[in-house]
Amino acid sequence: MRRPAPPRPTKKFSRFRWLGVGAATLLTIGTGWLLAREERPAIPITVYKSPSCECCTGWVAHLRHNGFTVTVEKRDDMEAVKGQFGVPNGVTSCHTAVVGDYVVEGHVPAGDLHRLLQEHPAVQGIAAPGMPVGSPGMEIPGEKPEPYQVVTFNRDGTTHVFANH
Repeated sequence: MRRPAPPRPTKKFSRFRWLGVGAATLLTIGTGWLLAREERPAIPITVYKSPSCECCTGWVAHLRHNGFTVTVEKRDDMEAVKGQFGVPNGVTSCHTAVVGDYVVEGHVPAGDLHRLLQEHPAVQGIAAPGMPVGSPGMEIPGEKPEPYQVVTFNRDGTTHVFANH
């Protein structure tokens, strides 16, 4: 009669072994996440601004930080630029931009631009009329941001609320 084989010794997991297993798991998950993450191509946008306007510089930095490749054209004839792109008088601001098929007027947050490009509504453009405190590029230390709206517009001057901030 054969004797049964002795039981195999169980391996005890030490703290170091658990750390090693945990590190390997995190590395595997992290690598998979990096490989699966879809890189968005930068979105080209051209910004027309007055050479002396500094708040426009802040808005341009906001755009670059949020996935846009920005070309800046300094112009002394901003009224002519707004006329060229059909910006109605009621929605004007300090700078005008063109992204894709749209005109962008003023300090529109990058998130609204991404939404505009994703939803692709049948409008001429989008605007943050005036220069609302707290909008991108118009942050003033110590000042409370004011509520403002971003609107869509058409050449005929019609507007519709796109976002409230």
